Amino acid sequence: MAIDSLPESTPSTATNKPPKPKVGMVTMFRLGLFQMGLGIMSLLTLGVINRVMIDELRVPALMATGAIAMHQFVSPSRVWFGQLSDGKPIWGLHRSVYVWIGAALFTTTSFLAMQVTWQLGTSIQNYGMTGISYVWAALLAVVFALYGLALSASSTPFAALLFDVSDEDDRSKLISIVWSMLMVGIVVGAIISSKILNQQEVGEIDPVSANLPTPGSMVDISTLQAAINPLFIMVPTMVFLLCMVATWGVEKRFSRYSDRSTVADREDQITLGRALHILTANRQTGWFFTFLLIMSISLFMQDAVLEPYGGEVFGMSISETARLNAFFGVGTLVGIASTGFLVVPRIGKKNTVRLGCVGVAIALVLFIMAGFTTNPEMLKGSLLFFGLFSGILTAGAISLMLDLTAAETAGTFIGAWGLAQAMARGLATVLGGAFLDLGRFIFEVPVLAYGTVFATQAVGMICAISLLSRVNVREFQDSTKKAISTILESELD
Repeated sequence: MAIDSLPESTPSTATNKPPKPKVGMVTMFRLGLFQMGLGIMSLLTLGVINRVMIDELRVPALMATGAIAMHQFVSPSRVWFGQLSDGKPIWGLHRSVYVWIGAALFTTTSFLAMQVTWQLGTSIQNYGMTGISYVWAALLAVVFALYGLALSASSTPFAALLFDVSDEDDRSKLISIVWSMLMVGIVVGAIISSKILNQQEVGEIDPVSANLPTPGSMVDISTLQAAINPLFIMVPTMVFLLCMVATWGVEKRFSRYSDRSTVADREDQITLGRALHILTANRQTGWFFTFLLIMSISLFMQDAVLEPYGGEVFGMSISETARLNAFFGVGTLVGIASTGFLVVPRIGKKNTVRLGCVGVAIALVLFIMAGFTTNPEMLKGSLLFFGLFSGILTAGAISLMLDLTAAETAGTFIGAWGLAQAMARGLATVLGGAFLDLGRFIFEVPVLAYGTVFATQAVGMICAISLLSRVNVREFQDSTKKAISTILESELD
């Protein structure tokens, strides 16, 4: 059967329906509440739990970070959850119910993770690092894996929803608003977490002891529980409500899925195996996946070394290096917020990404130059500059990512892009420390050791620009359409 003769039941049906309205600014900000909630949760789970485990409960750092990192190791599930939302609507909705179920699960799981953390801390206090403690640590890792699965089940369909409700001309504005709200959520989460933690003074841990302080110097876990447990009840509840407010009624009113998809009434035709075939049938998928991987690694490698850089090279105190994140955050917020309205409409999405890559590379060179001056103000200015272009790069890349998405398998493609970013974040942390160790081995001067990390990132950004030049949105769309048509043709035959 020829491709041109394929039945088009959905599009013909769609012509009898009134066109869906465009999302307005109010709806865009409503959708941003979901990302705001994710920002708050990231500070709550990855900030508070990590801090309490390592500083107060004296859980070995490798054990603590290893357990938390499990939520990233389950990132391949994003592809499956995306495909599931493409092909298996719940209550007639392809995205929203998945978002709600996932939000209910990850908010609940965050409370469970905190409770397992208390048991791990109690075990270490009472018995030391025995088999019981390792069992609790393993259970905590399982809980964080479940947290990651729930997060993937919610965030991937949400990103697909952004594709479904937007058109090419307003997508960049939607991305700017929604991801700006993520930064707002991170700030709000930081304020809430710091206020709760600062309310509770804890005893000092005996620094002479390795992993098990003397009984007299141990923290009172019951006191900590009384202070922190309410945080893990009130905040997740608030985040779940934000997720509901953000998405309630949006898909039904604004989604263009049934109008765009040639398989909207034939969801059983696009299984996970066929969706993966569509995903891998296009060489543009490989180019963009590789671009995202290299770009994201190059963007985040400094996360693990920036604060030590401020302390060792600039002589900054712990509180001063902690405040460095504010300069990065402000720059990122301005960059993301302005890109969709000022940058993308003027120079286009690919040029916006190029601009972001070049700006980030220049900022990384400024990091090294600031180290030679040992001037903290120059480092802060460089961080502001770095954040600005990181925001431009992030917003541009996400807008381009949504263009490199097929309506029939939007969740699958977005799951793949999310997988690339999640892999990159994990690799970036490891590589940041590895290149710092390499720099220390080669150079005796600390600024050159840290400069090894920043220079590697800058080179990675230039490589990302080269990969971006191979990405062709038109070729992607044509190849993907052909792959989908071929699959449907084989089904009909």
